[in-house]
Amino acid sequence: MKKKNVCSFVLAAAMMATLAGCGSSGASSAPAASAAGSASGSSASAGAIKIGGIGPITGSAAVYGLATRNGAQIALDEINAKGGLQFEMNYQDDEADAEKGVNAYHNLQDWGMQIVYGCTTTGSCVNVAAETYADRYFQLTPSASSTDVTAGKDNVFQVCFTDPGQGSTAADYVADQGLAQKVAVLYNNGDAYSTGIATAFAAEAAARGLEVVSNTTFPDDTNTDFSVQLNDAKTNGAELIFMPIYYTPASLVLNQAKNMGYSPIFFGGDGMDGILAMEGFDTSVAEGLMLMTPFNASADSAADFVSKYQAAYGETPNQFAADAYDCIYAIYNACEKAGVTADMSHEEVCDALIAAFTSPDFSVDGLTGTGMTWSANGEVSKAPMVVKVENGAYVTL
Repeated sequence: MKKKNVCSFVLAAAMMATLAGCGSSGASSAPAASAAGSASGSSASAGAIKIGGIGPITGSAAVYGLATRNGAQIALDEINAKGGLQFEMNYQDDEADAEKGVNAYHNLQDWGMQIVYGCTTTGSCVNVAAETYADRYFQLTPSASSTDVTAGKDNVFQVCFTDPGQGSTAADYVADQGLAQKVAVLYNNGDAYSTGIATAFAAEAAARGLEVVSNTTFPDDTNTDFSVQLNDAKTNGAELIFMPIYYTPASLVLNQAKNMGYSPIFFGGDGMDGILAMEGFDTSVAEGLMLMTPFNASADSAADFVSKYQAAYGETPNQFAADAYDCIYAIYNACEKAGVTADMSHEEVCDALIAAFTSPDFSVDGLTGTGMTWSANGEVSKAPMVVKVENGAYVTL
């Protein structure tokens, strides 16, 4: 969410695009799987269905790829412990780079992949999806939220919200709740995820009678000075700033707004999830921040997953990890429904999973949604959730 270059509802800011690894080096898939984390040892057998994962596990966007890899691993461990269908995952690093994503994909083909899990970021996923469509691999992404990922491809599905859907839903929420009349939009014009959500938000806000008094951008997630954008919003009387950006730049925006004495409502998307866990970040600066996300780690329903994730990785899972967990269970449930076995070709698996995901009686209950269903265009249907930061924690609204 992904980067959007990743997926789904308002993502947390430190999540940025990903980095280097096996995919770019051309290294063999065996060491790549070991370094990136293949499925549990019990699944690495001749009778296991092979899932190839792609995402950034090094570099500035590694936080997203590591989350999607680790969340998937929790699910795989649980599934393989059940007996029955077994899965093996080889997760390749694409550094959130489109070309390296394709290299990673080819490495996974050589490994014998039957199902594609990923990519984590949109830019990489768009390029890989073109390959999987031509080669007939079923592909499910946890976080690549652009409609370009699935457009014209019957084999590519998303667990995250689409960018336009997230943007328009956010605008509807602001209007329905009467949060503000004058709103500003601040987004990354070099990121497809951020741009897609911002464009949809601005259009829906205008349609709902909200006044977009400031619409400013920045070029990439390494941007550190947001004084021009904040001053523009403040000068024009913005009561709320909508920021469909990742949590790293968002943390800087919040700090700079505080320093200049400007305190509008800040509203973000799923890419901002994770901001409270940033090392060295003063969470009091985020007090009152609102964001749309499909996952709240503080919810009772997430307790078991959060406990396992913390035990395995020493940190609280974010929305990317939860979407990843749901991705693997969706694949597992669809494989069971379709009768997929490890000896099937990837083309046979692809046809079977497309039929399962688009079946009217197929749904998945997960961490990020109950009764999740998929349309023929690969888009997921699930209800969004809005959380607000209160006393350094998310509170579901």
